[in-house]
Amino acid sequence: MNAVALPILIPLALMVLLIVIRSALLSRWTGVLGSMLMLVIAIYLFSHVNEYGILILQVGEWAAPFGITLVIDRLSSLMLLVTALLLLSISIYAIRFIGDKKEAPVFYIFFFSLAMGINGAFITGDVFNLYVWFEVMLLSSFVLISMGSTREQLKGGIKYVGLNLIGSLFFLAGIGLLYGKTGTLNMAHLAKILQYDEQSILMNSSAMLFFIAFGIKAAIFPLYFWLPASYHTPNITITSLFAGLLTKVGVYALIRFFTLFFVQDQVFWHNLLLVVAGLTMVIGGIAASTYYETRRILSYHIISQIGYMVMGLGIYTPLALAGAIYFIMHNMVAKTNAFLVSGLINRFMGSYRLKEVGGLYRQSPLLALLFIIPAFALAGVPPLSGFFAKFILIKAGIEASRFGITAVALITGLLTLYSMIKIWNEAFLKKLPENQEKDSPVVRIRFLDVLPSLILGLVTILMGVFAAPVFRYTMEAANGLLDPFIYIESVLNGIQP
Repeated sequence: MNAVALPILIPLALMVLLIVIRSALLSRWTGVLGSMLMLVIAIYLFSHVNEYGILILQVGEWAAPFGITLVIDRLSSLMLLVTALLLLSISIYAIRFIGDKKEAPVFYIFFFSLAMGINGAFITGDVFNLYVWFEVMLLSSFVLISMGSTREQLKGGIKYVGLNLIGSLFFLAGIGLLYGKTGTLNMAHLAKILQYDEQSILMNSSAMLFFIAFGIKAAIFPLYFWLPASYHTPNITITSLFAGLLTKVGVYALIRFFTLFFVQDQVFWHNLLLVVAGLTMVIGGIAASTYYETRRILSYHIISQIGYMVMGLGIYTPLALAGAIYFIMHNMVAKTNAFLVSGLINRFMGSYRLKEVGGLYRQSPLLALLFIIPAFALAGVPPLSGFFAKFILIKAGIEASRFGITAVALITGLLTLYSMIKIWNEAFLKKLPENQEKDSPVVRIRFLDVLPSLILGLVTILMGVFAAPVFRYTMEAANGLLDPFIYIESVLNGIQP
């Protein structure tokens, strides 16, 4: 059971090691090897949970609900696995894209600090400790987003940290109100209390505070403004890291809270979630279609596709939640990959602006292939992962007679396809603009540059090819969320399935 703490302890140990060595070369090797170790641990935990069930660690042997509880169930193990895969890919990418000798050690220190916060958020069984891990993430991400200290970065960083601090205040207020009403912050204990509480509808005030807090973290409508204002400012490696992970932690928290213990007044909450999901999809998709800068287009599509995940929670059936989990996995991989490829386009052409690039299909067919895989996956083109993720959600919407949100999801898919085709036409098919220098030196893309995209592209394809076993696992995770008896009994009474 002590292995449950390894997703937190390993990045913590690597942070300490990196602070000591302070060498760019050793930092890069530590980053890659440390990420490999985290992936190995994540695979082990995933396989153990898949075979034997929930893993529980009561830190210091203090029984729940009085001590610190770490819990890894099917959803947590899946999030740890995908996170570790992304961390490994980005650590490899950073070797060539975080080149400054002074910046590299700092990057990897806070890279693992962020990883520790994300993993901690996924496995904590206590609401207050979730707040602590969110603050670790916020501190780490602010340092990363402002690395380089350019005017644009600092401006974006201030917007980012400002609104997220407001989210933290709502989170803290929600914790105080929740503890005052129930006398506990252990998630399993909260679920047990609120299942049979005749006055549980009074929890709506606490639930709304958490909804706003997690809504800010997840960048849902209308709380998303910080994301497009900040994500295009740092190094593309950092943007890719944020794009795949940060908002998904907010979505994970929404799913965890609103399936485990905020299960009162379901008509109100499910309708609200569906309205927010629809507006998030449409606003993000429309905004993305108006830009001609790859990072901004992809940033708005982060927002748009968060709507699909919230849609699954709002429909609140096993199929819908399975679709939401599938979509989270797919989007984490494909979105990160899309940003990584945009960095390759910038390295090759010297710009993120679509009007300043062109002719890439002839110059680098490999780069064209690397882009088309995540782009088509995000647009939902079969047989890639995004098609099956959207298909499951749309099927769930039709079966639940939620035709409005289903129509919005289909329209948003067309908006996403339009944006991806726009990038493809501008960057790859059209000729290089005449005002660009034709005698500029040719930039060669090395294997190490494209290796992360090759890895993530292969995962996207495999998630489509092996959609059936992936779906079966997400369906089991969804059933565990909707029937949390095993979760509650495992944490409070040590009963294993």
